[in-house]
Amino acid sequence: MTDAAQTGRVGLALGGGAARGWAHIGVIRALKDAGIEPAVVAGTSVGAIVGSMVCSEHLEAFEDWVRAITRRDVVGYMDFALGNGGFIQGRRLMKRLQETIGEHRFADLQRPLGVVATDLYSGQERWLREGDLATAVRASMALPGLFTPVQINGEWLADGGLVNPVPVSLCHAMGADRVIAINLNDGLLGRHIQAPLESVATADAQSADDSAAPGMFDVIATAVNVMQDRITRSRMAGDPPALLISPRVEHIGLLEMHRGAEAIQAGYDSVKQMGAAISAFNDG
Repeated sequence: MTDAAQTGRVGLALGGGAARGWAHIGVIRALKDAGIEPAVVAGTSVGAIVGSMVCSEHLEAFEDWVRAITRRDVVGYMDFALGNGGFIQGRRLMKRLQETIGEHRFADLQRPLGVVATDLYSGQERWLREGDLATAVRASMALPGLFTPVQINGEWLADGGLVNPVPVSLCHAMGADRVIAINLNDGLLGRHIQAPLESVATADAQSADDSAAPGMFDVIATAVNVMQDRITRSRMAGDPPALLISPRVEHIGLLEMHRGAEAIQAGYDSVKQMGAAISAFNDG
């Protein structure tokens, strides 16, 4: 880290965005190249997954796994749970993630991590910073209608993106003086998104025909995009980051985890294209 980057405690706010979140890996790698490493990390949904890897120092092994994911692997991770609050239980995916990260609690991490989730019944934002790491991450990624919610301390928790898609505020609450925010939802509005399951099951990764009527998953995905875009804009207006990075990953579908190499490169490139802003951040 450069001397200039040490003038304030740096926080990294990793936003939600499902499979687009693999771009976080590339962003983090490029920031490290620029001499910037966070003192604290906060993550929502897939940002919580990547954040857990950063703070447990397993990011390199995690990147290797992400790059190796195939379309067949993605289908294999889908343990369907119709009638149980969502279509996918997420146990298979979490089991695979735990093989990389190991059995960890927040107290075991090498640097502070905060995870955002939403109390389904009260609508209140929950900041998870203690207890079992995998359970907290699983709750944060429980996208309503897709992944089943998780019960923690008697509360049913769902995706943190419902209340705080890019958790700048949590970074500040954890003691960060300057926050770098990564927003994965820029450019999504106005796109007719191919149904998540269809995009994984077929080789066609292009956006669906705008003239086609939206299906159920299309409606869910698009509604989430609209909601998160509006919430992100509102929250950042009141609590802006020192640096905002928005990788161009809007073309990657909700569950297209097999496009990891593409997303990682997009994240890396997004930082490299911000040379002046990165230099200004390093200058404090």
